Amino acid sequence: MNLLEESTYPRILNAGDSCIVIEFGSTISLEINGQVQNLCRSLKDKNIRGIKELIPTYRSLAIYFDPLEIPLDKLKETLTALSETSTEKAAPGGKLLVIPVCYGGELGPDIENVAKHNNLTVEEVIEIHTRPDYYCYMLGFTPGFSYLGGMDERIATPRLETPRTLIPAGSVGIAGKQTGIYPIDSPGGWQLIGRTPLKMFDPASENPTLIEAGYWVRFKPISFEEYQAISSEVAKGTYPPEILEKEGDAQ
Repeated sequence: MNLLEESTYPRILNAGDSCIVIEFGSTISLEINGQVQNLCRSLKDKNIRGIKELIPTYRSLAIYFDPLEIPLDKLKETLTALSETSTEKAAPGGKLLVIPVCYGGELGPDIENVAKHNNLTVEEVIEIHTRPDYYCYMLGFTPGFSYLGGMDERIATPRLETPRTLIPAGSVGIAGKQTGIYPIDSPGGWQLIGRTPLKMFDPASENPTLIEAGYWVRFKPISFEEYQAISSEVAKGTYPPEILEKEGDAQ
């Protein structure tokens, strides 16, 4: 981002009579998204009367509000003040969720496609996919679908030419330079390399989405037997997801 662009951010835009958007930049980066997440957390902590919903994206935060409860001018004044402090810890640390994944076989039917496309073995694809920690920039597409950044381009693979009409919840896939987890049964064209037994979206839960924007994700390979055992525990509600803390300066 050049100096001219930096001088225009953050900026507040009207998005109707009950929503405003505050933008922190024009590119996708950890620093910009860190500012988005910091502002989102600040607004949640303050629990400001009249704010109904907060939707973070790669580089902006949408704030839905009731204009009868909080005047637009007052809300903009509050956002301007808070956005000035949201850059103090812009490099995101925070929660790191360990996702167990059974790779290949009937749970990852496209992993050989990924290996062949990149002149790798299946074992190398798994090793490369599980090596980095991935950052969740935002949720979208379907409830709880996480947009993860940080995949090694050595396993980048185009989408399927013909999308599937049904992909099981928990499927882990690759599309281009991105990787992600299908939180619910849905159509899709991603190359499926494995599946997690964790329940990524539960509308009956107090916190419906297992991954939130601003979280880090680490994939851990497990055997099919481990997959079955964890699935049984998840069904009974006795499996505690492994959540760690990631240092803010670790990329």
